[in-house]
Amino acid sequence: MKMHRRVQNALLAFTAFVTLALGSAVSAFSENAGPIRVAAAATETATDTAPTRRVVIRFLTDSDFPPFNFYDEDGVLVGFNVDLARAICLELGTSCDIKARPWEVLFAGLKKGEADAVIAAHKVTGAALKDVDFTDRYFHTPGRFAGRKEQPQVEMTPSGLDGKRIAVARGTAHEAFLKAFFRDSPLAIYENADLAREALAAGKADFIFDDGISLAFWLNGTLSRQCCEMRGGPFLEPKFFGDGIAIAVPKTDPGIRLLLNKALERVRASGRFEELVQRYFPVRIY
Repeated sequence: MKMHRRVQNALLAFTAFVTLALGSAVSAFSENAGPIRVAAAATETATDTAPTRRVVIRFLTDSDFPPFNFYDEDGVLVGFNVDLARAICLELGTSCDIKARPWEVLFAGLKKGEADAVIAAHKVTGAALKDVDFTDRYFHTPGRFAGRKEQPQVEMTPSGLDGKRIAVARGTAHEAFLKAFFRDSPLAIYENADLAREALAAGKADFIFDDGISLAFWLNGTLSRQCCEMRGGPFLEPKFFGDGIAIAVPKTDPGIRLLLNKALERVRASGRFEELVQRYFPVRIY
């Protein structure tokens, strides 16, 4: 399943990007947020052999999920995933062929042999693993709290938020997480995330709990009126927020998975990955 797609205000917020720092993963109730990488991908088995070098790697992505993949004002396909794919090809010394397709047909195109990999912010789920394999995770989708800037600092824990009114979108993993762990906090449940965020901006709630990425865009966009800020650390519980984002590869081509994993490792080691994160994502979401 794709993460909270089609964030209406993402492009407005995109112009206000600031840097994001990465660090080590945290537990669900960590206050000193150190960033990502909670779930490691499956370890390569002893039977893996050196992958065959490719002359070109063909990627599929979609085009309307900024800042991961989208068309810019000049009609050029850009975004975090697009630049990451190019960085992978550069590390492997191969040509890079990146084509945009509708989200719904990406896996079908992969299975038909139209591409070697799909890099489109897919979450690693049991359902997806029935159709495709995945590389190591390269991103996670944390839950985050935000509060009004004038609010006193409190610990973002069940005891610290005892009695605090928390806005959240109905039917989301974020609502389920709050009901499971923050039982002493009254919830202000809204039909969608936009209404929950507006409630926070209007002072109708003390805090909001939301998807960290889309929340970061809102905080830096015009609709928030610069009212609020992230509070506490990221919440990365896989049961609620997924097992991370990875590149999808065919089950029939284990060599491409190994090749991409080695390239991802080198992109990280070179510092290029962190450069891309700082370019495309606002505030410290991890």
